[in-house]
Amino acid sequence: MDKYAPQAWLPHERPLLPGSPSTPLHSDWRRLAYLIVGFIVAITGALGNALVTVNLPYLQGSLGVYASEIAWLPAAYVMANVSMNLLLVKFRQQFGLRLFTELFLLLYAVATLAHLFVHGLASAIAVRAAHGMSGAALTVLGLYYVLQAFPARHRLKGVVVGVGFAQLALPLARLFSSDLLEIGEWRGLYFFELGMALVALGCVLMLKLPPGDRVKAFEKLDFLTFALFAPGVALLCAVLALGRVVWWLEAPWLGYSLAGAIVLIAAALLVEHNRASPLLNTRWLSTGNMLRLAASVLLIRIVQSEAGGTVGFLQALGLNNDQMQTLWLVTLAGSVAGVVVSALTITPARIQPSLMIALAMMAAGAFMDSRATSLTRPAQMYFSQFLLAFGGTFFLGPTFVSGFGAVIAAPRNLISFSLMFTISQNLGGLLGSALVGTFQVLREKYHSSVLVEHLTLLDPQVAARVQAAGAALAGTLGDPAARNAQGVAALGAAATREANILAYNDVFLVIGVVAVATIAWMLVHHLWNICTAYKPAVTAQNAQTGMAGVSLDNSGST
Repeated sequence: MDKYAPQAWLPHERPLLPGSPSTPLHSDWRRLAYLIVGFIVAITGALGNALVTVNLPYLQGSLGVYASEIAWLPAAYVMANVSMNLLLVKFRQQFGLRLFTELFLLLYAVATLAHLFVHGLASAIAVRAAHGMSGAALTVLGLYYVLQAFPARHRLKGVVVGVGFAQLALPLARLFSSDLLEIGEWRGLYFFELGMALVALGCVLMLKLPPGDRVKAFEKLDFLTFALFAPGVALLCAVLALGRVVWWLEAPWLGYSLAGAIVLIAAALLVEHNRASPLLNTRWLSTGNMLRLAASVLLIRIVQSEAGGTVGFLQALGLNNDQMQTLWLVTLAGSVAGVVVSALTITPARIQPSLMIALAMMAAGAFMDSRATSLTRPAQMYFSQFLLAFGGTFFLGPTFVSGFGAVIAAPRNLISFSLMFTISQNLGGLLGSALVGTFQVLREKYHSSVLVEHLTLLDPQVAARVQAAGAALAGTLGDPAARNAQGVAALGAAATREANILAYNDVFLVIGVVAVATIAWMLVHHLWNICTAYKPAVTAQNAQTGMAGVSLDNSGST
């Protein structure tokens, strides 16, 4: 029997696409089990990277490396995650879901276990790359499990929930990762990752997905495209992740890497553009709808980087993660609420309004944060961060659904859509962090120069501030000159802190402006679509009216 021969399915069981599971009827308890396993798998795929991302300063100290070296960890994850999406869709289609599931979960667990015994920066980068590959697989696998939990009439809601589960990883990581570090430093994080991977592996072995259709998918030119595209994306990720750390104009290798990325990605796209059955459908990806979708996701991901700016702002005030626990609970509640409300309200007609509502909420949160001062504490940011977290998860489901409808109409574009969505998400996150970090540094330098040029000991207020800071050390420092030097240093530190606060306010303000500009762009496009759809309708109506008039005239003359 041909293993690639299509199976006979009942109408309600037919898989949506080759490589996806069939959808038989399940009992309520089995649907609940699929939902729970889907949550575990999706969180497992996203939580490992989130734990590393929120604890980079602590991992830097534990591994004894520089900031420019530790920045390779999130970069390696994104490099592998984006590239693997080129091959994963065809891997599922040709080799089936069972091998896909067990292989990548086993890879995840083995990579984590190996890092517990062979540690260092090189092994940490290798583990992050392995987790990027398996994380790309687990995100899709979690979505497939969640879809089994929803009947056909609510499957659109299942897509929103399945995509949204992975977005809960970041606030969850901020909540309890400090405790893991206290238990076993960086090993505490990896022990937890290993435990999650083994739990997820056990769950998928106990509750398997229904079978689907298999097709012979791979072609020889697919691997040529991958060999060109993967290193190109890796170089681009390295530039975006480390540009701010080593500074854009100071490290020559950034320019060489960017040039190499452009050449390799362009070569891969050239190969695909001239293929009869391309892995990446460049003509479809370059259509107006797909370009607008990619731009929307990219812009929204840049707006979402405000949350990272909030962390930097609070750390600039001297707060640590333990003092922000309630804030992370609020953001987690906002993220969950965004997923739930999006799932309850999702319809094809509401996709565009949903995106604009999400952006409006994020813009409001950013504008509220732009008025922060040195007296601002997490309690004053609860509402704004709730809005940002809500908008961040509320937009994702409608965005995914808006593009996936075109894939259902043309299944051969599944890989192209998957890659476009992944690149917009992951590279958008890297680009957002790079832009926010770079803009914050530039504005901090500007505000520092403005503040410092007014600080002179000839100013009585400045002199009094220096003396007061020095007098506070009178009990431990007897030398007046040393006390005066310490007073000057304290004043300089205060000026730097205020410059950072002003810089973060500028960042939040610009993010709010970007969000408003994106809303305006979407609104103009939405109104344009309404107008262009209205004109043919009016023309058709006038034509019908004219034909009716002609008919009446003819009947009258007869």
